[in-house]
This record gives sequence, structure tokens and C-alpha cells, in this order.
Amino acid sequence: MTRQLREYSNLIGGELRPAADGGTLDSVDPSTGEVWARVPRGRAADAEAAVAAARAAFPAWAALPTAARAAHLRKVAGVFAAHAAELAELETRDNGRIISETAGRDLPGMTYLWNSAAAECVRAAEGRGVDFGPGVQGLTRREPYGVTLGIIPWNSPISTLSAKAAWALAAGNTVIIKPAEQAAVSSLRVGELLREVLPPGVLNIVSGLGEEVGDPLVRSRGVDKISLTGSVDTARLITRASADALKPLALELGGKSPNIVFADADLDRAAPGVTTQAIFTANAGQICYGGSRVLIQRPVYDEMIERMRAAAAGIRLGDPLSRDTTMGPIVSREQYERVTSYLELGVKEGAELVFGGRSGAELVEKRLAGGYWVEPTLFATADNGLRICQEEIFGPVAVAIPFDTEEEAVAIANDSPYGLAAGVWTRDLGTAHRMFRALEAGTVWINTFRKVLFPLEGTKDSGYGNDSLLAYTREKAGVLEF
Repeated sequence: MTRQLREYSNLIGGELRPAADGGTLDSVDPSTGEVWARVPRGRAADAEAAVAAARAAFPAWAALPTAARAAHLRKVAGVFAAHAAELAELETRDNGRIISETAGRDLPGMTYLWNSAAAECVRAAEGRGVDFGPGVQGLTRREPYGVTLGIIPWNSPISTLSAKAAWALAAGNTVIIKPAEQAAVSSLRVGELLREVLPPGVLNIVSGLGEEVGDPLVRSRGVDKISLTGSVDTARLITRASADALKPLALELGGKSPNIVFADADLDRAAPGVTTQAIFTANAGQICYGGSRVLIQRPVYDEMIERMRAAAAGIRLGDPLSRDTTMGPIVSREQYERVTSYLELGVKEGAELVFGGRSGAELVEKRLAGGYWVEPTLFATADNGLRICQEEIFGPVAVAIPFDTEEEAVAIANDSPYGLAAGVWTRDLGTAHRMFRALEAGTVWINTFRKVLFPLEGTKDSGYGNDSLLAYTREKAGVLEF
């Protein structure tokens, strides 16, 4: 007997709606390659409905006293706390991120994030006063933009949805979320839950393909600000599409983050710091700030390579819903083919394959053979100009690069079109401070990696802007003569 698939709906104006034309998209479990749910295939009509709902809801939401908005956001935090286990499992089914990560890291963090946004609501209403002299008073106030559009990725839907929605709502904006079509289920379920605690139209969630529903949302004159977490290519498309309306943008994009190990580092800490914390992760290396370039000072190069080999050997691929699994699958067939093409490219470019390099069914048990599996892989090269060193792979693939001096490490690290994050491992405080200043990255971790503090903001091709309370407001100035 054929199992009936659960079908999810868009949230528009406080109502759960299918796509206007009834279209759907399959949601595929990346651990098995099998369809497990269906989501709406939204198009222009759905985009228009979401914008209309958000615009209609904006005046009343923006006019609420900050304490009233905060009360709504605390109710949202309560929903995340009450449904954490369910949402974690949905996200794991949808994108393959292991359950110990979604349940142990993401969902508890979302409860905290929404409560933090509630506590900060009043800051969005603060202004300044300046006395310019007798009879002249200057003042400012902060105002919300209006309708904000959050475009979120497939690798961590719930956390990026929350980062974009919580701060925008706290500032008095209304919100439309466009989830990635590869993993929209958890976001749509959030919509089902939050329609009970937020006024209609304040939060809207519309799924579908980027070119079919994302593009009309981006081009709409009814959208006042856009925040994207995604790829550089998507950011360029959005920038062009939004140019006529001159919309303010916040773009958190890709990375090719250097993770730099100096000879004086604590190697017991550095070894997991450049492997299981940074790139061979619970999300199979599918993180924008993953430390995919491992720069190692020559005196400890060989030892670090062996430590990385040992750390990778301990990683367990398997069912992402099992607590015994430490790394899950690649999210989709398309992304799997992209990652495996780089495994071939690294060999063709002449890099040394240190370990890994395998993909496919042989890595897991038979019932998972249809999934998208790639084992942790390390290449080694002295040439930072190789494509595997310059291009974002977005999978569990790293490159080890030796260096001699601090100046050389900085030069190699900054020789990249990206600038999202970086890691430094050293016991020397002076080295740590110099590297922090010299590295072209929005976030620099010292003797740790992947402890994210919002806002996360990049440089160069890693984007600009961030998701924070004041970023969702604009400042208005006034001068009074009396």
C-alpha cells in the first residue's frame, strides 16, 4: 500500500493556504533519496497575496507599544520550547542535519533568540535629543522599514528564519519568509504553529522555486527591505532584480574560511577545531563559514595531518535521526553531484588526496543506499590558487596548506574572494591580536571555531549587512525651532 505523504501549506494573512494554482514540490529525505512530504510550489499570485497581507498588517503591528510586541515574541519563544523535539526531527528529515545538532544546538538556541528579541524591543523605539542652542532642538527616532523579506537557505532553515523574523518583528516590521525549496518543511510547520500566537499577516511563509515565487517577491514594490542568507550567485540575481526599487539589502553569503594552526598551538584543541568543529561537521560541511582551508605551520604540519586523519576516522555516517551518527548526508542530488565533482577536480588539479574521496552507497547501511553520502575528505597542496582552494564546495572537503611565517599565513588566508570567517590557533596573545586585525573576515575565532554570535557579517564576496534589531530600523532626524 502506498504511504500517503503529508502536504504542507503556505502561511499568508494568518491562513494556511496551498499554492494558488495547486502546484506542489516534493521534499526528499537526503538520507534515503525518497520523497517524504510535499510543499507548495508558490508563484506570482502567492507572492502578491503575501505582500498584500504583510502590508495590511503593518500599520497595526508597528503601532503596538513595544511591551505588547515583546509579549507576542515571548509567546513565539514558548512555541519553540514546546515543539522543539518535533521541529528538530522535521529539520533533520528535511535536510539531513543530524538530530543531535538540530535538537541539541538549534532549537534551544531559538527559544533564547526569540526571548532576546522580546527583551530588546524597546531599543527600536529609542531616539536621541541634541540641544543646538537657544530655541533649537534636534531629535531622532527609529522607525521600522515596513515589509521585510527574508530568503533563507536549506542548511539551517529554522535558525535563519528566526534570525530574520525575530529582529524584524521586534523592530515593528512585518515579515515574509521564502524558504529554500530543498528544505521547506520545518519552516512551513513553524508557520502552522505561529499562526496561533501572532496577528494575521504579521508573519507570512511562502515556499516555491526562486525564479517562480522568490523573484516576484524581490521585485515587488510592496517589499521594503530584503535579507538573504544564501549563495553569491543568488545575491547577484537579487541585487539586479531589486535595483529599480533601490531596496536596502542584507546579504550573508558563502565562504572559504581559513583555519590557521601555528606551531605553538595546543594541538589537542586544534585537531578537533579544524575537523569536526569546522568542516567535517554534523551538517556534512554544508555551512557557509566552514573552515575549508586549513593552514598549518610547517613544524607541526605532519603531526596535524595525522591528527586530522584520526579525527576523520572517528566520524560515523548514518541515519541522521540516530544519536550515534556524527555526520549526515548532502542535502540533495544536485548538491551531491557538485561536491563529488570537486573530489574529481582536486585529483585532476594535482593536489594530494590525503584521506577520503569516496562517495555513495558503500559508505552506509543498505537501507540508506539511495541517500547522498560523501565521506570526510582532505586534500593537500602548497598552491592556494587551485580551484579547490578558491571555490566554495559546501561539503565535507578541506584542503591543507603549509606555511612558514605569520606574514605568509595572512597572505594565503586573505587570498580569497570570500571573507566570512576565519580561525586562529595559537598560545601567543600577540599573534592572536595581530591575526585578528590582519585577517579579512567578518568573524575571527581564536582557539575555537563555529561558535556563532549573531549578527554574522561578511566582507568581499561574503556579503554585507546583518540581521540585528537596529538593522531592521532606519533613523529619522528632526529639528525643532521654538
